[in-house]
Amino acid sequence: MAYLKLFPYSSTTLCLFERSQHLGADPYQRNSLRNGHANGFKNRCIESCLGTIPLKIPQVRNSDIPFYPNALERGQRSEKALSIAIAEMYLQGVSTRRVTNILEALCGLEVTSVQVSRATAELDPMLEAWRNRPIPPISHLILDARYEKVRIDGIVRSCAVFTAIGIRSLDGKRTILGVSISLSEAEVHWRSFLASLKKRGLLPTGSITSDAHEGLKAALLAVFPGIPWQRCQFHLQQNAQAYVPKQEMKSSVAADIRSVFNTESLLAANIR
Repeated sequence: MAYLKLFPYSSTTLCLFERSQHLGADPYQRNSLRNGHANGFKNRCIESCLGTIPLKIPQVRNSDIPFYPNALERGQRSEKALSIAIAEMYLQGVSTRRVTNILEALCGLEVTSVQVSRATAELDPMLEAWRNRPIPPISHLILDARYEKVRIDGIVRSCAVFTAIGIRSLDGKRTILGVSISLSEAEVHWRSFLASLKKRGLLPTGSITSDAHEGLKAALLAVFPGIPWQRCQFHLQQNAQAYVPKQEMKSSVAADIRSVFNTESLLAANIR
């Protein structure tokens, strides 16, 4: 029962102590004020993401109030916290082998890949609620995509991860509006992602910033027509570096481009 190593005392000891408190008397103690009598144990198994946990629950009889040990409820909450910790490690990229080694060292627990999958599945409802939450008023929208390795039908493929970041109109702070994974940055995938954001209430009132990918630009024209668009300065600088003839010149060229972006007026930018 490695699970019980999560507690300073065994669950059986805690349950026996709680039963004595409930009855108002220790085992075999004669007490006229006692509230019922001990009545052995009942075997019970708790199903958790870490497997089946066998327990012995103390029973009482002739008691005015039903008895159930609070220690088991605390144990279940601790198991929940542990499963969330496993899921968090998985999301941070920790391998199943390393998760197993960490839990064996801390708690004496051995975790399989199936158990890790069960733990991460508990995050699905929270993720789904986050992905479908209403979007607050947004003044500016920032769109980008990066490629990550994703296992699809047993094959590892390079997929596009779409990210939408909004600048809230209320306080000017950035917030991640949504994330989606598609096979590529084709217009149909970008359009589907943007349409899902619009359905949740997104309507930028200022501008949209992104790179100059043709699929993304076409999708923006279809979903958010009439909203000013500007090219991402970072991507523009990256593209400009390809035209610099010498490696030692790249830092100075990048500094010059940044100075143009940071000027206070169009006239000053043209002079530079």
